[in-house]
Amino acid sequence: MAKLGRELAAKGINVINLSFGEPDFHTPQFIKDAAVEAMDKNFTYYTPVSGYPDLRKAIAAKLKRENNLDYNFDQIVVSTGAKQALANALMVMINPGDEVIIPTPYWVSYSEMVKLAEGESVFINATAENNFKITPEELEAAITPKTKMFMFSSPCNPTGSVYSREELAALVKVFEKHPEIFILSDEIYEHINFIGGHVSIAEFASVKDRTIVVNGFSKAYAMTGWRIGYLAAPKEIADAADKLQGQVTSGSCSITQKAGLAALEGGLKEVHEMRDAFLKRRGIVHELLSQIEGLKVNLPDGAFYFFPDVSSFFGKSVDGQTMNNAEDISLYLLNTAHVSTVTGEAFGNEKCIRISYAASEDELREACKRIADALGKLK
Repeated sequence: MAKLGRELAAKGINVINLSFGEPDFHTPQFIKDAAVEAMDKNFTYYTPVSGYPDLRKAIAAKLKRENNLDYNFDQIVVSTGAKQALANALMVMINPGDEVIIPTPYWVSYSEMVKLAEGESVFINATAENNFKITPEELEAAITPKTKMFMFSSPCNPTGSVYSREELAALVKVFEKHPEIFILSDEIYEHINFIGGHVSIAEFASVKDRTIVVNGFSKAYAMTGWRIGYLAAPKEIADAADKLQGQVTSGSCSITQKAGLAALEGGLKEVHEMRDAFLKRRGIVHELLSQIEGLKVNLPDGAFYFFPDVSSFFGKSVDGQTMNNAEDISLYLLNTAHVSTVTGEAFGNEKCIRISYAASEDELREACKRIADALGKLK
């Protein structure tokens, strides 16, 4: 969708791109200054596979300070983005035929990573009625003798759903009955959270020793292009991820690591400013989308996405064009309203589309108006 949007923009069409999964803010200046300083000090050589020790120690301190999680620095592996950290975890943990339970909707790469690891994805279909979160009963029903791992994100891409401490505690009670199952917790949207604070499932002592926490800098610090993330895990898993990464990419960029260190040591002032801006935008978009007849919208608790149900428009037409699925709706909105979104089919839900509100307030107001006008023409 981003590619198609760029093609239209190249023809001079004013396309509002709400398909991007990245903040529209610039990286804070103090982080960029640290990168320049790192170059000036000649941090331009190969780095340790797991990352500079000072960065790994800073990550451990962050996990203790912000998440009440105790990790030694040698339990942390820094990678070229949180995406690589997720892939590392799956590649070292999943054997052919192992099942990985994934609640849907899910980030598009989860199932493909499981496939690369020669595992099998088992999906639990979460619904808008439950704010796209699964119940303990649904989790229990999905577990089989082949289940090796449970993989999820909170806050979630694409839905913005956030599991509360009480909801996680209920899931943990299920995992306590199945000590053979590992948990892969993607917490990259941790700081874009509107319910009063992030809770990691690793905070529950009964499952911490089989939980792999993945996080990074891209969303919180607007550092998507810097490509840096990490995992924190039991030492044997961290050691295995280190060994794998050493044969694939080796250590991540030296300059980026020094920028990440500065981010962790620089406080959360800019992070909270960005979060507050996203919160305001969420209110604007929710109000406007809720006014569109036929669009089913819930209020997300985190990240910067809406995931509205557009199935009421299936079968409707305009100018000989019929909407058969969410992909048709996304293409229609792009070509007619010139608003770029993403089909929910990519995230495991064929009834929805993903709308990012990582854009200016003026763009968001105009985009919602265009969406309303376009959907209103379908009969």
